[in-house]
Amino acid sequence: MSLLTASDGKPESMEESKRNEIVIGVENVSVRYRVPRERIVSIKEYAILALQRKIGYNDFWALSDVSLEIRKGEIFGIIGLNGAGKSTLLKVISRVLRPTRGRVWLRGCVAPLLELGAGFHPELTGRENIFLNGLLLGYTRVEISSHFDEVLEFADVSEFIDAPLRTYSTGMVARLGFSVATMTQPDVLIVDEVLSVGDEHFQRKCQNRIKQFQDNKTTILLVSHSTELVASLCNRAAWLEHGHLRMIGEATDVVGSYKYKENDSSP
Repeated sequence: MSLLTASDGKPESMEESKRNEIVIGVENVSVRYRVPRERIVSIKEYAILALQRKIGYNDFWALSDVSLEIRKGEIFGIIGLNGAGKSTLLKVISRVLRPTRGRVWLRGCVAPLLELGAGFHPELTGRENIFLNGLLLGYTRVEISSHFDEVLEFADVSEFIDAPLRTYSTGMVARLGFSVATMTQPDVLIVDEVLSVGDEHFQRKCQNRIKQFQDNKTTILLVSHSTELVASLCNRAAWLEHGHLRMIGEATDVVGSYKYKENDSSP
């Protein structure tokens, strides 16, 4: 069996080869939120209590010592009940949120889809919002212009592109948001419940685009309450429970254990 060659010309072991395939590394990550014990109804009251040092806090750990590695080209799912820490983990990986402890590292260009339509302005037209949202996501004006027709075709909003966004339905905004965020293929795509919005036709289009990205070796991190979607789309998955990593492994195995636990705990 031949060994791969590293950049310095020396033989690369299989262990080093696997390590080089990792594009997302999460090492002992914990996130703590400090929740005031008192109910504070105004900024003035908060300022007075803060100056008097009379504000007490309770610590809430949204994530506790979570570690995982995601390899290039994987579709990796994250499942768990509401409040399990799924969205918090995605925000940490996307660099939106800084962890209290631990570290996260990524390789390549990352496109986070944490909320479709975030950054859109209701009074601007669809055309103006495509450029606004694209610039916020890190695309250049030239890139947006070159992919503009593709965005319109995928979102299917050509007839309304010069109407204010406030006149759009929720589904139209979702289609436009997904289309803008995926106008080019990123190295890592982070998706939070995006595939649960819109009609069935739009959901199939999203799934087809994600599969196309996977065929071209994009790594995809997917959070969904749909265990069937995770089992069908994902190679591996992680199960979060109260901020702790309960299980990680093949997607079908993790989904099976999660569903068994939920059925077993139901009355």
